[in-house]
Amino acid sequence: MNSAELINSFAEFAKEKNVDRPTMIKVLEEVFRTMIRKKYGTDENFDVIINPESGDLEMWRTREIVDDNSEDIWDYDKIPLAEAQVIEPDFEIGEEVAELIKLEDFGRRVVQTARQTLIQKIKDLEKENLYDKYKDLVGEMVSGEVYQIVGKEFILTDGEGNEVSLPKSEMISKDRFKKGDGVRAVIHKVEMNNGTPKITLSRTSPVFLERLFEQEIPEVYDGQIMIRKIVREPGERAKVAVESYDDRIDPVGACVGMKGSRIHGIVRELQNENIDVINYTENLELLVSRALSPAKVSSMTVDREKRRIAVFLTPDQVSLAIGKGGQNIKLAGKLVGFELDVYRDVPQSEVDDEDVDLSEFSDEIEDWVLAELHKIGLDTAKQVLNLSTEEIVRRTELEEETVQEVMNILHSEFE
Repeated sequence: MNSAELINSFAEFAKEKNVDRPTMIKVLEEVFRTMIRKKYGTDENFDVIINPESGDLEMWRTREIVDDNSEDIWDYDKIPLAEAQVIEPDFEIGEEVAELIKLEDFGRRVVQTARQTLIQKIKDLEKENLYDKYKDLVGEMVSGEVYQIVGKEFILTDGEGNEVSLPKSEMISKDRFKKGDGVRAVIHKVEMNNGTPKITLSRTSPVFLERLFEQEIPEVYDGQIMIRKIVREPGERAKVAVESYDDRIDPVGACVGMKGSRIHGIVRELQNENIDVINYTENLELLVSRALSPAKVSSMTVDREKRRIAVFLTPDQVSLAIGKGGQNIKLAGKLVGFELDVYRDVPQSEVDDEDVDLSEFSDEIEDWVLAELHKIGLDTAKQVLNLSTEEIVRRTELEEETVQEVMNILHSEFE
């Protein structure tokens, strides 16, 4: 393979990979200089001239002529007079000799290795460019097409044919994609693993919901409505706190739209995730009340030091505040940044004198178990006993065996 064939084949490959001309020349020169260093020990007195378009390659070795008996004849940039005069009889001591080095002088094996090295360098460059492109796009929305499904990972191709990964752990539980389907997600993280970029997408991230709001609601995209915070149970429920600096704009109304027209597309994209849009306020008590909607809060006590809030509701509002599987209260707590404890606000006239507060059983029931019961609004023994074991297991993080033990302890109190 001569220099023109080598450079032309490399130039075509580089063009396919969208490598610009200056970078292409830099890579070529770097590879040829590596060849020179291996053969001659240095490349300091060599000039490499490349024209990728014509396939021309010139490598010139420049050395100063010294006397045949000089101690400098072994220096890399010196040449004995006798050797120089073989090239040109008229040469004299002190002159410089520019000698053309041909690619063929390096041997067939070295040239083949150079070709492989060039291709590998372009592939490495392509990977670096892909990494550099995506690392600056973390948090941005992308669209891709499902190309392959490997175990618990969906491989997608973006608009430029690059492969990106959507793990099942970053998918909504109700997502069902097959090969060829279009998918929207946000770039979650970009890593370099053993020289190969790994671009991971997410549909469960709160950022994904934020980007959907920006796409579907012009006021959010324009900055007229600010999203202050988003918390999610992907595919189940989300709470979005919004605020407008323009008094003429109702942020909640603008996000929801007439009869839910604006938010409907977002809900559909998120597999019918229930989205509560809340008007943000700096007033903590008011924010908690809005976050616990649709439940109506009677009163609350805030402990800022412990970051806990005791919320009191009438018995008929407790289940609304807690929500299915405790989702509503859990998300409300995350939204306001406080741990929320729900208590039943029972009028004194309705208090059962025979009932016993759960705190009375702290010597028999562990504190963390009592805390779980308090979270779902159970403050007394009879309130617990009025529910089935299955209902308590469903609404708390307690095991069935633990709940049964609690039930036995409470039953014994009234026997």
